[in-house]
Amino acid sequence: MRPRYEVILRVDHGADRPTARVDHTGGGAESRTPLRLAVVQPPCVPLDVAANARAHAAAVRAARARLVVFPELSLTGYELEAPVVSVDDPRLAPLVEACAETGALALAGAPVTGDHIAMLAVTGGGATVAYRKMWLGDAEARRFRPGDAPVVLDVDGWRVGLAICKDTGVAAHADRTAALGIDVYAAGVLELERDAAVIDQRVHRITTAHRVWVAVASFAGSTGGGYTEAAGRSGVWTPDGAEYARAGTDPGESVSASLTSPDRGGGGRG
Repeated sequence: MRPRYEVILRVDHGADRPTARVDHTGGGAESRTPLRLAVVQPPCVPLDVAANARAHAAAVRAARARLVVFPELSLTGYELEAPVVSVDDPRLAPLVEACAETGALALAGAPVTGDHIAMLAVTGGGATVAYRKMWLGDAEARRFRPGDAPVVLDVDGWRVGLAICKDTGVAAHADRTAALGIDVYAAGVLELERDAAVIDQRVHRITTAHRVWVAVASFAGSTGGGYTEAAGRSGVWTPDGAEYARAGTDPGESVSASLTSPDRGGGGRG
């Protein structure tokens, strides 16, 4: 089934997975199925979208998750002169096929038309631009334009706020995203290995302020822009800020978790 996109991006998984309803007015969430989520730090070949899409596809199949989050600019590497990737680019076909086989929604990073750093939402029905990075670094701003609004993705009744790298360091971004009503804050990031602690510091601030699950897919290995040793250490954190699952520093690593509503007692390690 091709996904429907509404004012807040909504992804329908199919008739076998009924859409749950969530009450964000303070009355508590209705019972819903756990959200199986994975964060992946795939190997990346600079500027080779075809090779990277194949690596993403392999990761999706291995993760066996409903939602799979990839790092910033994961389909091109952090190459600020990379050509834009269109949503109908045939090189994305392996990733679309993997999502069709597994029922996954993949959030992959790419430069897109309008000169934005973006997250693509990829399902078995194809790709769509889901979110455009709102806060840019200095070098990024010489080419790219900031997105103008936060985005929440509705996945089987779970509301997932989206972020890309520097967004996570701006309290206003999490505030504006959380104000839309979210259960999960999902980010694709890139940090140097020596700055790995930045991820933990930002996660702590977000969970303290908003009491939501946080999922961070962090680039590993080397890429452009001087990032010869990226941090890796992708992870998932509980709404009370506890580290729930964490990858190491090598490309190709991933971790997953089954997220459940607070009224159902936390989550189950994947």
